[in-house]
Amino acid sequence: MSDAPATKVGPPWHRRLRGRLDEHVIDSVALRGNPLGDPSARPLMVYSPPGTERTALPVVYLIQGFTGQVDMWRNRAAFQPNAIELIDELFADPTVPPCRVAMVDCWTSLGGSQYLDSPGTGRYHRYLCEDVVGFVDARYPTLAHRDHRAITGKSSGGYGAMITPMLRPDVFGALATHAGDALFELCYWRDVPEVVRVLRDSYDGSYQRFFADVRNRPARSRPGDGVLRNMWAMAAAYSADPDGTVRLPFDTSTGQMIADVWQRWLAWDPVRMVPAHADALRTMRGIYIDAGSHDDFFLDLGATAFRDALAGIGVTNVRFEVFDGSHSGIGYRYPVAIRYLAERIAPVP
Repeated sequence: MSDAPATKVGPPWHRRLRGRLDEHVIDSVALRGNPLGDPSARPLMVYSPPGTERTALPVVYLIQGFTGQVDMWRNRAAFQPNAIELIDELFADPTVPPCRVAMVDCWTSLGGSQYLDSPGTGRYHRYLCEDVVGFVDARYPTLAHRDHRAITGKSSGGYGAMITPMLRPDVFGALATHAGDALFELCYWRDVPEVVRVLRDSYDGSYQRFFADVRNRPARSRPGDGVLRNMWAMAAAYSADPDGTVRLPFDTSTGQMIADVWQRWLAWDPVRMVPAHADALRTMRGIYIDAGSHDDFFLDLGATAFRDALAGIGVTNVRFEVFDGSHSGIGYRYPVAIRYLAERIAPVP
């Protein structure tokens, strides 16, 4: 038996980074006083490729899926490097244009924000586009222009990567989405019958009873926890009233659609947003879209519809792929997209 320190242990337990990973805390102005009472002080990780500490670089912003918090980038799947190690391996390749990678925390106590400003969750869109981007540009040598910023993520992070450049093309000039939430009638509405049944059978039809129960036991310890939490969080993002009241798009007794509330959701569907944001999308330096061919939430179909909507407005600088895979176990796709973005936001020699 050896008493050697853990840092002497090699892969798969420890891989020494060739680049540098800095950890910061942002006290966000945008998140102060948010309706959920969630912290305004948030962690931020910034990766710099080897030998670039004093070099002005483009920045790729990496955002997470639903329930993600930034320290989860260290999590390791079996037989695979974690996301930080994959990024480090990517930028060790001298043929990849160097970029900083800013890993952003947009966690909420409901599970996520969808990267929107909402009276139900808080001003996460403003936090991302102003507080986080401003923080990175102030503390690192960056090419502080939208042509040299990109955003990427998976699932809800992929959703955020689709809609954020549409809303703020002055901030982001390229995007990549892995199985981002799209075609809401496929990826969300399919859960309505299950939500109604779980509420009926376990909580007397009441979300308030659900939240009172789940606060007093381990998360996800009862069937239906995940789908109930996800549906409420999406409603808080897409259909909260100005006073913060969360409106569900269906009757909780029958599942019958409440059409005007559902239309509020559809207005935030990236596929349906494309025509209204055509001018912004036509300015993108590159768009990357992928999803697994048997994605659990049918987001391969949403990815295809997003591609087709882009083609409908004349956007052709798109890389699109439906690969053999599901919604999980696709972390290896991150460096594929980041390389694509790095090549498109790099300064022209």
